[in-house]
Amino acid sequence: MSHGGLSVVHRTGSARTRVALLAGLFVALLALVMGAPGTAHAAGKGNVSHPELDWMGSTVRAHEGSHSTGNVVSPMVAQTAGMDVSSYQGNVAWSTAWNNGARFAYVKATESTTYTNPYFAQQYNGSYNVGMIRGSYHFATPNTAGGAAQADYFIAHGGGWSADGKTLPGALDIEYNPYGATCYGLSQASMVSWIHAFANEYHAKEGVYPVIYSTYDWWSTCTGNNSGFAATSPFWIAKYASSAGTLPAGYGYYTFWQYADSGVFPGDQDYFNGDTTRLKALALG
Repeated sequence: MSHGGLSVVHRTGSARTRVALLAGLFVALLALVMGAPGTAHAAGKGNVSHPELDWMGSTVRAHEGSHSTGNVVSPMVAQTAGMDVSSYQGNVAWSTAWNNGARFAYVKATESTTYTNPYFAQQYNGSYNVGMIRGSYHFATPNTAGGAAQADYFIAHGGGWSADGKTLPGALDIEYNPYGATCYGLSQASMVSWIHAFANEYHAKEGVYPVIYSTYDWWSTCTGNNSGFAATSPFWIAKYASSAGTLPAGYGYYTFWQYADSGVFPGDQDYFNGDTTRLKALALG
């Protein structure tokens, strides 16, 4: 009798185990589909699905258009022409760009902690070889990894700086989220903390603070127009207009201005706010 009872319990237990396993599998599959906490999607890794289409300013025109503004920022007398490129440009004809007047270039190196530009070597070394002062930039995705982690990844994959007079400090490209919420789901305070973490880590490892690239509108919206970077990081303003417009709080002038997303040079069209001697001084830190 007891043997029969145990047998019934055993068979019942086995059935329940199978049901539990099937239920667990269903929940796991549902989590993968819906991006529930604990999945790769929820961790942010799945958000970087088209990094080859994310470059410095790739989101600007769609959000801000191209127009003039009444708030004029007066540049220095001399402006030095340059450009920024990414994998979207592929192999760049650097001699042609130099002959057309470009004297500096910034090259996309990385995005998040998962992507490196496959054309980086051709672009970074090619610009240097024709005589340009060049630097590299990181396309930030603050919802996929911390600021310090992204700075480390950037440095390890082409974002480093050296005081050779030909290498500009790395740049942090932080702009509208190409994958979703404008501010990447972060509060203004959290965004400021993320940028500080990136900038401080870069400074700790490289000895200089990174250049920060953004638009006034994004900066105002997502950081509350924070002024806490003006004492350390040069600002690169994006404004497709006849003037650079309003700058973030604390900045009396821009260091770089991305004034158009097409023109005589491959990629985006930029000015450095000064002559080549000042550009070299920035390269020297």
